[in-house]
Amino acid sequence: MTDYGFLIEEARKAREYSYSPYSHFAVGAALLTEGGKKYTGCNVENSSYGVSNCAERTALFKAVSEGEKEFSAIAIAGARVLSDGSKKEVFCPPCGVCRQALSEFCKEDLSVIIGKEDGTYMVTALKELLPLKFGL
Repeated sequence: MTDYGFLIEEARKAREYSYSPYSHFAVGAALLTEGGKKYTGCNVENSSYGVSNCAERTALFKAVSEGEKEFSAIAIAGARVLSDGSKKEVFCPPCGVCRQALSEFCKEDLSVIIGKEDGTYMVTALKELLPLKFGL
């Protein structure tokens, strides 16, 4: 089994840039290419909710916009932002829209790592999260 601690840490760092004044739920993601490059993203909310973007898609779109199209893993770190500004980490799987977006560019065996700062994480495959994807 691969140690994904480094990728979870990158996702946690990206989460610090989250703009989430409406949901108070900060998310960071780190996407690893087959070649070993990392692309990170955070969630960016908008008062018009449909304009918001999730961390996973932010990382994915950054990578694709720079020519990357082969990925091996994505790590996601989510946390509730409490009224005092502290964060309570929770396991945060990708939403349905992100699962579909990932399926456009990633193989079904993409490792999806959902982690917390205490070192605990779960690993699954994209095909487990989106068994009947919509596609060509």
